Amino acid sequence: MIDALFGSKTRVKLLHLFLNNPGKAFYVREITRLIDEQINSVRRELSNMLEVGIITSDSADNKLYYEINQRYEYYVPFRAIFADERIESITETRAVAPWHELIIGLPGVRLAILAGVLVKGSGSAVDLLLVGDVPAVKLKNVIKQIEKDEARELNYTVLSYDEFYYRLSVRDKFITEILNGKYTVLLDSDNILKV
Repeated sequence: MIDALFGSKTRVKLLHLFLNNPGKAFYVREITRLIDEQINSVRRELSNMLEVGIITSDSADNKLYYEINQRYEYYVPFRAIFADERIESITETRAVAPWHELIIGLPGVRLAILAGVLVKGSGSAVDLLLVGDVPAVKLKNVIKQIEKDEARELNYTVLSYDEFYYRLSVRDKFITEILNGKYTVLLDSDNILKV
């Protein structure tokens, strides 16, 4: 039945393979062996999926590798359909995600900005910007928890307060792109963005 919905059993098998292996890249011959389909149909579907943006490709060792685009707009719903394990993510009706408190509770965080895949409608390449002196081990644990909750990898940046303030004052392109897009301020203990 799902084959009819998605138009092709090869496409369904590819979606299943990629969405159950986020962060892992495969080359064409490897894919044909794993999903037991003809190479021509695999290449056709990979081309279609690349065009839509659900997968990305990269060349290495004279091979073209494909992997799921975790920044694809419908990544989470597709993962919920095709992943073997049950996926839970933030619902739009819930005001505060459980990990928001983890970010706010990180010692040394003075500013926390959510963007990218963590804010609906944001086109930012950065999902989380933290400013302050944040302990690396605690940050790593919090990021791991968020990635588990969101079922995708996050792009995050940590800047010292002085570096952020300097970049903000000179209208640094990196900071400006985040602040000109759609974002959510989770914490701003020094009201630096209100100045």
